[in-house]
Amino acid sequence: ICTMNLTNATTAIRELFALNIKDFNQAIAQAPIGAEGVLMLPFFNGERVPALPDATASIVGLDSTNLTQANLCRAVVEGTTFGLRYGLDLLRDSGIKSEKIRLIGGGSKSAVWRQIVADIMNTPVICTVQPEAAALGAAIQAAWCRTKADGTPETLQQLCERCVSLDPDSETHPVAPNVSAYQQVYQRYQAQLRKV
Repeated sequence: ICTMNLTNATTAIRELFALNIKDFNQAIAQAPIGAEGVLMLPFFNGERVPALPDATASIVGLDSTNLTQANLCRAVVEGTTFGLRYGLDLLRDSGIKSEKIRLIGGGSKSAVWRQIVADIMNTPVICTVQPEAAALGAAIQAAWCRTKADGTPETLQQLCERCVSLDPDSETHPVAPNVSAYQQVYQRYQAQLRKV
């Protein structure tokens, strides 16, 4: 599942507060699930998932008690992750089962974000050892095409089993109370999407 704004949105908030990655992750961890009612639709460049190419970003639920750096940092991460959840729900609704999520990209290095993803998706998360997993995925697709052209086809599953290594230290499992809390916040997100 690919969104338009995960990196753009988190970078915008991080730069707004002049936070390095470590401080950004600490700020996220300081805010509670749901960012005390602050909800962000981080559509700074429209969005692919959900399909809202002309949407703009918005922050809802702000008041004088919850306008904090930590809440805004958490809200942007939760908002981008809800976009991923929206896409995963579409796949699940079509009959595709998700037993474990392979998380890639810069955010996957954050234990805080991995936990948020696991909790929002209610699915275990694990990261690849390879730092450039997107490039590896492209190489695997090219190899798959080549094996078909050569008449010795390998399945994508075979190629992935041979070429992709998972980092067991990154494995993160959903926490039941967090899953329940996030379900309520996700329902608020969905309600806001219907207004866009």
